[in-house]
Amino acid sequence: MKKTNNAIKISKGERIFDVFNFLFMICMMIVMFYPMWHVVCASFSDARLLSAHTGLLLWPKNFSLTAYKLMAKNPMILNGYGNTLYILVFGLALNMVMTCLAAYVLSRKNVMFNKVLTVIIVFTMYFSGGLIPTYLNIIQLGLENTLWAVILPGAISTYNMIVMRTGFAAVPDSLEEAAKIDGASSIRVLWQIIIPLSKATIAVVCLYYAVAHWNSWFNAMLYLTDRAKFPLQLILREILIDNDTASMVNAMDVGVGDASFVGETVKYAVIIVSVVPILCVYPFIQRYFTKGVMVGAVKG
Repeated sequence: MKKTNNAIKISKGERIFDVFNFLFMICMMIVMFYPMWHVVCASFSDARLLSAHTGLLLWPKNFSLTAYKLMAKNPMILNGYGNTLYILVFGLALNMVMTCLAAYVLSRKNVMFNKVLTVIIVFTMYFSGGLIPTYLNIIQLGLENTLWAVILPGAISTYNMIVMRTGFAAVPDSLEEAAKIDGASSIRVLWQIIIPLSKATIAVVCLYYAVAHWNSWFNAMLYLTDRAKFPLQLILREILIDNDTASMVNAMDVGVGDASFVGETVKYAVIIVSVVPILCVYPFIQRYFTKGVMVGAVKG
């Protein structure tokens, strides 16, 4: 028997394109990775040597943990972590419950006024009540200076709900019909059929909400007046923008001449500590991310 060679021949032009494409992607990877690497190296560097350094920073200058020790001694950092975790846990739970319920209702074809409800909800993506009415609403509800003032206004995202609705709509109607013939309620259909078959979409939406809560600082700045309730990102903003590192530097035996230098390394250390948790979570749901994020592009 003759062996058939089914290998696709690649032309010279295609090879050249692949080489240039590979080199371009390597350059883009370096450009995007280096700023993070610079922050890591700076956070572990000696403050005086770092301030005197110019050019690219490829390795820590005289490895030092002073910035992290200072940060650990600041009670506001640990307190901010606790507040952020509180907002993340309760906010994410509320987000997912609200989003799943709304998405399930709008994804069912037999729901009365389905299209009208969808249009009304989508309308809120483009037009809102405005900052001042929202602030007055929070005040009148008695939520000022409470962590719920940060959680409740963002209880559901219209964009995330539409992504979730599209994912739920992709589940065959025959599964729901078979379950209801067996006596399953709508809640049971959602919990035992729709949600297990939409894990990719749910993982992506969950990541979107988690990142939004973790990075949120604006609502906290508006509604919180007690510093003990500040989330981590609002404290980070004070450190980076307002240069509020004096309390940290004074917590350790740091010379007056070294205080300004150490303050710079503290800023880098706080950035690392605030970013690492999200970076650690992403690999666990990365396999769902590509599939889930493409749902809205495949079926509207």
